[in-house]
Amino acid sequence: MTSCTPVKTTCPYCGVGCGVEATRLPDGAIRIAGDSSHPANLGRLCVKGSALGETLGPENRLLQPQVRVAGVLQPASWDVALDKVAGGLRAIIDAHGPDAVALYVSGQLLTEDYYIANKFMKGYVGSANIDTNSRLCMSSAVAGHKRAFGEDIVPGCYEDLELADMIVLVGSNTAWCHPILFQRIARIRESRPEVKLVVIDPRRTATCELADLHLPVKPGTDVWLFNGLLCHLAKEGVIADDFVTRHSSGLDEALAAAHVDCGDPLQVAKICKLDPHAMLAFYQAFAATRKVVTAFSQGVNQSSSGTDKVNSIINCHLATGRIGQPGMGPFSLTGQPNAMGGREVGGLANMLAAHLELDNPLHRDTVQTFWDAPRIASQPGLKAVELFHAIESGKVKAVWIIATNPLVSMPDADQVRRALDKCELVVVSDISAQSDTNAHADVLLPALGWGEKEGTVTNSERRISRQRAFMPAPGAARADWQVLCDVATRMGYAGFDFTSPQAIFDEHARLSTFRNEGALARLFNLAGLDKLDAAQYDALAPQQWPQGRARLFGDGRFAHADGRARFVPTAPRAPRNAPDEDYPLILNTGRVRDQWHTMTRTGKAAKLSGHVAEAFIDIHPQDALLYSVREGELARVSSAWGAMVARVVHGGGIARGQVFVPIHWSDANASDARVGAVVNPVVDPVSGEPEFKHTPVRIEQFRVHWHAFVLSRTPLNLDGVAHWTRIQGEQFLRYELAGRQRIADLGAWARTLLGVQGEEADWLDYLDASAGVYRAVHLEAGRIAQCVYVSPRPDLPSRSWLASLFAHAQMDAADRAGVLLGQPIGKGVDAGPTVCSCFGVGRNTICAAIVEQKLTTTAQVTACIKAGGNCGSCVPEIRQLLFEARSAA
Repeated sequence: MTSCTPVKTTCPYCGVGCGVEATRLPDGAIRIAGDSSHPANLGRLCVKGSALGETLGPENRLLQPQVRVAGVLQPASWDVALDKVAGGLRAIIDAHGPDAVALYVSGQLLTEDYYIANKFMKGYVGSANIDTNSRLCMSSAVAGHKRAFGEDIVPGCYEDLELADMIVLVGSNTAWCHPILFQRIARIRESRPEVKLVVIDPRRTATCELADLHLPVKPGTDVWLFNGLLCHLAKEGVIADDFVTRHSSGLDEALAAAHVDCGDPLQVAKICKLDPHAMLAFYQAFAATRKVVTAFSQGVNQSSSGTDKVNSIINCHLATGRIGQPGMGPFSLTGQPNAMGGREVGGLANMLAAHLELDNPLHRDTVQTFWDAPRIASQPGLKAVELFHAIESGKVKAVWIIATNPLVSMPDADQVRRALDKCELVVVSDISAQSDTNAHADVLLPALGWGEKEGTVTNSERRISRQRAFMPAPGAARADWQVLCDVATRMGYAGFDFTSPQAIFDEHARLSTFRNEGALARLFNLAGLDKLDAAQYDALAPQQWPQGRARLFGDGRFAHADGRARFVPTAPRAPRNAPDEDYPLILNTGRVRDQWHTMTRTGKAAKLSGHVAEAFIDIHPQDALLYSVREGELARVSSAWGAMVARVVHGGGIARGQVFVPIHWSDANASDARVGAVVNPVVDPVSGEPEFKHTPVRIEQFRVHWHAFVLSRTPLNLDGVAHWTRIQGEQFLRYELAGRQRIADLGAWARTLLGVQGEEADWLDYLDASAGVYRAVHLEAGRIAQCVYVSPRPDLPSRSWLASLFAHAQMDAADRAGVLLGQPIGKGVDAGPTVCSCFGVGRNTICAAIVEQKLTTTAQVTACIKAGGNCGSCVPEIRQLLFEARSAA
């Protein structure tokens, strides 16, 4: 590879599947830019994608296999590690049968890795005990698609968002979680202001700032809302009778089920806790607008009734014939970069590869014959939640976890910890040396990461794109497919002599076309991609399947045997665990704008830490008053399953009776912020997807005697600190701390914490003993090395201003005075908390520009100070600052 030659690849974050151009510069740095030729993003990247170059360093990389000996993980050769894995799996299978072992994999895998994992387990081990973290985010969509369409099909494409006259976003904070799609919506509304945007979400999120109508539906009541819409469509006479008669079945049954509880719109509004006028405005607009796209994400899927929620949405589109045509249809927005590719190769425990079904003997025979496999799994395997329960009970005695961190991401996460502690053999393949899950491994296997591995991913619109390597493999790291093949071969299985991802993709594509006719006909078909040689595979351009078809079902032909779509009766039901006297609040979980999953990647980028630095508990101010917790202070949220601690905020978007906590923080970067430990483990009975959006909890004060923060160029030992969060800064680490024990000598305590010894150290400090306030800075050769601020109150000085000092080669007199005073000396020095991460623009800078330059639009703010000019994720916040400025004026 020639230096400075851009390599076209695909972003490893959300399911939008943006094209990226990565360029290795002569100094070793990686320049990241959007690929203007990629249809998913046309050159745009969100802030996470733009910061990919900052996540590729060697910090916390697992570079060599490790094997646990006498209770301690020790470096080992690949031969020793692979023999340990293969021998351990073989011994357990021989003694207890194939269902005593399991794989738990991830939407972070490439399709080729995923394919080998499923072939290994289902065709050679002979068990379907392979599930994926996609179970936690997209399995309800899969189940809903299969019930309605006969196959797991997303019928539309991204262009439909631009062609629609009405867009309905359900359970999706698209502005933060799929920002490039949200910016496409924003741009089309600028050119066609008449396009309506409706957001259905219990919270008022950044996405709502662009909406014509926000419906803050009560958590868990989506089926009531969409069943009510179906009844309204029937009452208004907008059912597409010809389409329904010719291309579907079951409408009468679905309508009858809907009318039982949802025929009266006023009753529906009461149940959903909606303004009836606003709800009826939505119903009327949906009825009157033919080109409607209803895009849904985790707020729909992550529910004990998630599959019914999906089908209640699809029912409304089928009833009006709004599917398969430009600008209309239900649209599942996938969460991970290859959640769709995993579904194509049968990544879930109840599926076979190539959209074939485990419970169909003909389908099983097709896959077994194609693979020439000695056996084939004959029954569905254990889904994610039940898998870890089976591990704890001893039914499953070995688990191989690949590219995921279940101790953080699973519900009832402490149960996962107990399960792994009891498991006879825990193998973990990862790029990270340290994670919550890795600590429980018997064998650690170093994997290739983004930028090092080769393969394909499939995005939310069925578009296959290449991920290409532009960096060498670090240390002894290997591709996941290669490690799986090595283990399979050691276990005596033939059929794993692959030498490249291209050879695996070729087999995957050929399986999609094998017997794909008659009773085995399916829409998933990679014909045209099933004979690619190495050069053609390497040059593969982004393309949708089936080739040449941007949309499916436009001809009215569905994947059920009779060609008809199915209306699915969806009887609404309340979530299984309701609030009560002990747990009176409902916990909702989700993402923040600039972080991803458990932060093993994004947590390395200083640019991504400035917007939301700590875990938080968003609660309505009146609830905070009722439960005696204060904004800015720490509180504990607990459920029947576990507890976590974070800082209280009033984000302004949460209704009474609810709290919101983000999912990203783990034991690796915070003392007690794993919200997964709190989450309700109940699952949808059809999809097996857990209830991440509805956990009964209580909130109470987490009493501390002092608050502090430290900025340090070197890591700290935090033993004995009651509460802490570690945040990656630019040339430093930031620590937010709080303690429950009183500190007798603040100066001595601070020196010990920072590791500063000897009177000769350049140490400046200030103590107000009566107020309990202490400030100190440690200099080395005139440059700031560390600073610490302690107070009994949480309102400590600005971190953003102090962070800027770490870029200075020397501390001048004003800076020295400022650090002891606790505020900058001079106007405009403190930029404030980050709003625009792309350009590092803080809140204070934006507010000052709005006032001084008399700015009134986001475009003017962008022209003046760049904020909002790249990915646009911060535009809703800039709008809010403009609104506040107008209100103040």
